Amino acid sequence: MADTEQAEGTSEPQGRHVIYCGVCTLPPEYCEYGGTVKKCQDWLQKAHPKLYEHIWSPEALEAATASLSIEAQKRAAKDAQKKAAQAEKAEQKQADRIANSVVTIKRVERNKRKFVTAVSGLEAFGLDLKKVAKEFGKKFATGSSVTKVPSGGEEIVVQGDVSDEIEEFLLEKYKDIPEDNIELVDDKKKKGPGAS
Repeated sequence: MADTEQAEGTSEPQGRHVIYCGVCTLPPEYCEYGGTVKKCQDWLQKAHPKLYEHIWSPEALEAATASLSIEAQKRAAKDAQKKAAQAEKAEQKQADRIANSVVTIKRVERNKRKFVTAVSGLEAFGLDLKKVAKEFGKKFATGSSVTKVPSGGEEIVVQGDVSDEIEEFLLEKYKDIPEDNIELVDDKKKKGPGAS
């Protein structure tokens, strides 16, 4: 009988199709353990409505908590409220941080006619500086790198005077950076005391 079962089914192991959350990259069943539950729920409802109903519908939540004692249900409800409040507070904090952060595009004179453009403040908007530096290098056909700043942060240094072009590129490519939050600075090196 085992021989007939093997003949009917495939002998190779079958892979499973696992859906991962577009927000926290965990499987949707585990999104509640991440810090972005509300965003994950919104994404799941738009992308996979049937799976959302299976996990987050009132009937599914009630069935999951039905086996718990009354005290445990109260604790679970209290914990859920606390997590929701923390997530909302974190979201608000992130929004305030983005609203208050400034991207500084600074033109720095190296030698008499040589300039470099330093861009700082992009990490506040959740951008990967190495990827953005690579995009700058490709877009402007120049050398571009991420360097550490003595104050503790990081900045992107692009060879050449491309400050205006960088501002246009950032506004065009990254829509979540408001135009008001970009600041252009012209920084010239001071001449030494021996210079005339």
